[in-house]
Amino acid sequence: MLKENKMKTINYKVIIAFFSAMAIVTIIACNKSFLNKPLTGPVTQQNLANKAGVEGLLIGAYSLLDGVGAAGTTGVPALISPDGSGGIWEGSADDWIFSSVPGGDDHKGSFQQDQGAYFLPVQAYDADPSSLYLDDKWIIVYASVARCNDVLKTMALVTDGSLSPADTIEIRAETQFLRGVYHLEAKKMWNNIPYIDESIDLVKNNYLVSNTTDTWPMIEADFQYAAAHLPEKQSEVGRANSWAAKAFLAKCYMYEKKFPEAYTLIKDIIANGKTSKGEKYALLPHYGDNFNAAFKNNAEAVFSAQESVLDNAGGQNGNGGDVLNFPYGGPTTCCGFNQPSYSLANSFKTDPATGLPLLDNFNDFDIKSDEGLSTWSYNLDDDKHPQNKDTFQTYQGTLDPRIDWSIGRRGIPYLDWGLPPGQSWIRDQENAGPYIPIKQVVSKAQQASLAEAYGGWAPNQATANNYAYIRFAQVLLWAAECAAQSGDLSAATNYVNQVRQRNVDPSGWVHQYNKNQYGVQDALLGSSSTPAANYKVGLYPVFTSKDNALKAIYFENKLETSSEGHRFFDVVRWGIADEELNAYVAHETGYNHSFDPAHPIFYDPLGTPKGNLTNPPRSVTPAAHFTKGKSEYYAIPQAQIDASRVNGVSSLTQNPGY
Repeated sequence: MLKENKMKTINYKVIIAFFSAMAIVTIIACNKSFLNKPLTGPVTQQNLANKAGVEGLLIGAYSLLDGVGAAGTTGVPALISPDGSGGIWEGSADDWIFSSVPGGDDHKGSFQQDQGAYFLPVQAYDADPSSLYLDDKWIIVYASVARCNDVLKTMALVTDGSLSPADTIEIRAETQFLRGVYHLEAKKMWNNIPYIDESIDLVKNNYLVSNTTDTWPMIEADFQYAAAHLPEKQSEVGRANSWAAKAFLAKCYMYEKKFPEAYTLIKDIIANGKTSKGEKYALLPHYGDNFNAAFKNNAEAVFSAQESVLDNAGGQNGNGGDVLNFPYGGPTTCCGFNQPSYSLANSFKTDPATGLPLLDNFNDFDIKSDEGLSTWSYNLDDDKHPQNKDTFQTYQGTLDPRIDWSIGRRGIPYLDWGLPPGQSWIRDQENAGPYIPIKQVVSKAQQASLAEAYGGWAPNQATANNYAYIRFAQVLLWAAECAAQSGDLSAATNYVNQVRQRNVDPSGWVHQYNKNQYGVQDALLGSSSTPAANYKVGLYPVFTSKDNALKAIYFENKLETSSEGHRFFDVVRWGIADEELNAYVAHETGYNHSFDPAHPIFYDPLGTPKGNLTNPPRSVTPAAHFTKGKSEYYAIPQAQIDASRVNGVSSLTQNPGY
């Protein structure tokens, strides 16, 4: 069985220089005895031209699915991973930097200056071609493509009979699947991209390929070949199967607005699709289990990047791309990035009568989590400053239960870690708001087996949580979108309600902890039968128009996949990015932190007077503005344009507006 750690550790135990001409493989020994061994010479492409070598290269291509471990990244300050490569989070598979934050799901988090020079322009839709974040992302994506092409070029050199015709077809199909995944990632980011296949001679032309040709047909072709030639079931859980390829092909069709083609494929996936283990695709009974490492590679995970820990790699095969995205207290001590936004929290409010989302007025007021006096004092027995005594109460209105599997809120059970106390688990609440991320965190009971420190950083930052590129819930919502586009409003309603239905069952909600002998909720005693908040979720009646259906479907996507790296790319795909994101920025930057006017002097937990908040801090830079016709796609990195220049002429053309 190809276990998750096997697919990941090749990043560090066998480091192959794929982005430049493949020449040397460095073997990192587990002890220092290798220092006494004589050199045996470089490992060349010809040395790898056998079944074992080609399979090893293929695993190396799989290993970059998490976006971490590619050579050649610039390694901007503080971005050097323990293995020596740069860019350990801007390449993250879940695109939290390039989608979750600019898409409005999350704030950057931490404090304003932390990674500010690189991150704030992305958050403001104004990252220019000099951005080192963008350059690293480009390098990571095309290093991944290069690994795929090296598999195919090396396989063509095999003459020892070790590869059967069936082996060759299988390896090609898996490789073209991966190449499609990596090119699709680039396409979402930049739209105008070069398509690189194995026919490109890396040494002769250094990837001097134009980005002015439409690459959708080539990306489609990779997935079409994979869908036609991959088996339905794999013996090794991390490998792609034919249904995963069909799902990615359907995703391409959705981006291209080929709704009839997508719908035909999606209906087949819903009716017959299976995981690589042969398990029928299905929604998990409980929404929160999608983010529990103990349930990974489940029936809802259409295709996932494999993550592992405790495999002698020092945590570096864990989710390195998300290593910053943990509370600053509680489960970890670093780093406080990727904090859910006010607008995201507000999106989970429901109508108290119907349990349906408030599609048009969800942002009329903010759900409080740690505001007012509690901003400056989270100590319930503050004798030194009794005027600061905390009177915080959780929001009492009705909510979609997915909120507390998606957002850490003060006073609501945070898995089994206890009740978040407020700002003591937040690095800079004034800057980034009162909410904390939760989807990538392992439970306290799991930390010994499913988490470790990432390369010696903070505890529990490297986890075995896979990243699901596509969940079955998304496939159902794509089906709803296609049905609405075709005018079948009954089917569109049914698909959306399938996604909502599982959240009706109270067994899948977050519940309060049982109380100890002192009457205090105690995580050690487990969950009670009492819901942690006033949850109410209902099902839609049949949509009355295409426009109403699409509005509800788009909103359901936000609720279902928040902070999973889809939002920015989705609103761009739907053509509503300028309206949605500028409204989001207006709300977040206009937010006024409330305080009790009877107590104009506030104190931080150390007793330092803070004064009153006449100029409240902003969670999103006020300069943020989405410009239609420009901001839909990121700037082509200038370093890549310069590298493509021959005789003063560049092969790459900059995107409009930059």
